[in-house]
Amino acid sequence: MRQGEAAFVDSGAWIALALTRDPLHSHAREQWQALQAAGARLHTSLPVMIETFTFLERNTSREVALAWKDSIYEPGTADILECRREDLDASWAYFRRNDLHKLSAVDATSFAIMRRMRIGLAFAFDHHFAVVGFRMVG
Repeated sequence: MRQGEAAFVDSGAWIALALTRDPLHSHAREQWQALQAAGARLHTSLPVMIETFTFLERNTSREVALAWKDSIYEPGTADILECRREDLDASWAYFRRNDLHKLSAVDATSFAIMRRMRIGLAFAFDHHFAVVGFRMVG
């Protein structure tokens, strides 16, 4: 990754960072530290926020989910990008692709938001980001 490059943080990365018992936690921490060291400009989206919060609340506790939410709102953590109607409209095309099995609507909207914002780097553990042409952190 380039110094100061924009990167999009997906739900899988947020979850792995939040949960020490997650099998990808150590790897996620290493990648987070690499992003910080490179001065990456981190972004996420409203749909990713909702998906991550819901996962954490259902699989751990409301307190864990709220603590995660509070950490995202700390200055300098990540810019939360809106999902526009144009992003939703663009996302449906990904469901016509035969190479994207079990694609989530949140991931498809993430792809559209990343393209609109010209973000080419994804901090994600979901192979779909690479399949559609984004570079993966680590």
